[in-house]
Order: sequence, then structure tokens, then C-alpha cells
Amino acid sequence: MRKPTVTSFFDEASKTFSYVVRDPESTACAIIDSVMDFDYAAGRTDVRSANAIADFIQHEGLTVEWVLETHVHADHLSAAPYLNEILGGSIAIGASIKDVQDIFGKVFNAGTEFARDGSQFDRLFEEGDTFSVGGLEGRVLHTPGHTPACLTYVIGDAAFVGDTLFMPDYGTARCDFPGGDARVLYRSIQKVLALPPQTRLFLCHDYKAPGREDYQHETTVAEQAAHNIHIHEGISEDEFVKMRTERDATLAMPRLLLPSVQVNMNAGQMPFTEADGQVYLKIPINRF
Repeated sequence: MRKPTVTSFFDEASKTFSYVVRDPESTACAIIDSVMDFDYAAGRTDVRSANAIADFIQHEGLTVEWVLETHVHADHLSAAPYLNEILGGSIAIGASIKDVQDIFGKVFNAGTEFARDGSQFDRLFEEGDTFSVGGLEGRVLHTPGHTPACLTYVIGDAAFVGDTLFMPDYGTARCDFPGGDARVLYRSIQKVLALPPQTRLFLCHDYKAPGREDYQHETTVAEQAAHNIHIHEGISEDEFVKMRTERDATLAMPRLLLPSVQVNMNAGQMPFTEADGQVYLKIPINRF
């Protein structure tokens, strides 16, 4: 199996790992889960994290074929449109983005000018779809549960699982956002664990489990199956759903959920500029 070259970029503010995935036999690459820096208190964006990715790609002489999102992130704004503008590449996400747009279109009382058909993205992937990064073949697993639109991208011997799984000592993603479902997540994770045991798994986040000093972003199917504290071999679906439901009930909402989802369901684009030339984000009061 072909082995892509994977370079990670870490945004400590949101604990997010972004990736550049390269075909080692060509200059082709894909960007996965990029970050647009956002100072919530000031309402100000910054592109330093995105520029770190762009600088790397330009220094290496790479050609961007894809700007991929594993899901509609609730903890950071996507830099996909910024990177697409300066580097090219098709922006893609799961076809169930339409479900997320419908749910959160209502939450934000988005008007008819906000399309709920996924048309903001260049490509909407379905389960089993394939794509290429140079000579590497990528294939798509639909792995919902955290959100309806979550995907796992399998490229060569590497799989990019988004928020579906964390490091084995930290567990699994929450399922209490609108459209989330713990039982669906359990079944989605079984798809990931059915990949070859040596498959490298690249995670979107790490929060450093108690007792661990360093951030980590890479594990394997075998390690997850043997050691994941929430869903290792022997954990039944009902046991997982009970644990996940009880745990989710104790969790606070992510600090950037409202701005992040509002922007990311629109392919990383900010809302429309209003008559005064200013862009505004909405904060629904007492909705959650």
C-alpha cells in the first residue's frame, strides 16, 4: 500500500491538528482541517496558522489538489477559502453537510440567501467515493455520530478521522451537538477499526489526557482497538452509548461553537457583508 507523507500543524489555542498529505512520488498534496485564527473577544481573525501551512507548501513546491474538511468544526474557524484563494485546490466535505446546514440554518435564523444544499463547497463526498492526490488513491468513509457530516479520509495507509476518535488514553468524540448520536458514532468507529491494524490514524484534536505531558496526533487501528478507554475491544454498543451519554451531560459547550459552526457550514466563508460594509456574526441567546 502506498504511504503518503504527512506533515502536521498544531494550533494550541483550539488544540487542532491540521495536515498536509503529500504523494511522495509527485508534488501533489491535500490540506486537511485548516485553522483560521480567531480572537473571539475582539471579533478579529488572523491567518498566521494558515500561513504556516501555505509557507510550507510553497517552500516544498507542492501543488494543492484538495482542501478537505472532515466535518463542520465546532471549535475553530476553517481557513479553507483563504488557502484555496492563494494555493488552489477543491474544497470538499461530506454530503450530509446539507443536514448540518438545515439544522444550524434554523439555529442562526439564516435567510433564504443561505443555501442549504452544500453548494458552497466544490465537492460533496458520499460513502465509498474515491479521489486522488497525485498517484495516491483516497477513499471516503462516512463516519457520523459526532456530527451528521463527519467523514474519515483514507489515503494510502493513513486515515484522517476528524473528531471521531482521540488518542487511546482520551477516548472518543462527544455526541450531544444537534444531529449527534452516540449509537451512530459507535457504529462509525467500527468502520474505522475494520481498517487494517497497521493503518495510521491521524486525529484532529488532542487535549492531553491526565498524566501525559505532550500533545499527540497519530495512532493506529491496532492501538485504538486494544487501548481506547471508551471503545476498545469488548465494549458493547449499549455500554458505549450509556458512557457517552452520561459523559456528554457533564460537558460545557465549546467556546467557539457559535462562531465556528456559523462560518464553517458556509465553507469557511463569513456571513454576507451588510449595508454598512461590516460583517457580523449572530449569537442566538438562550438557545443552548
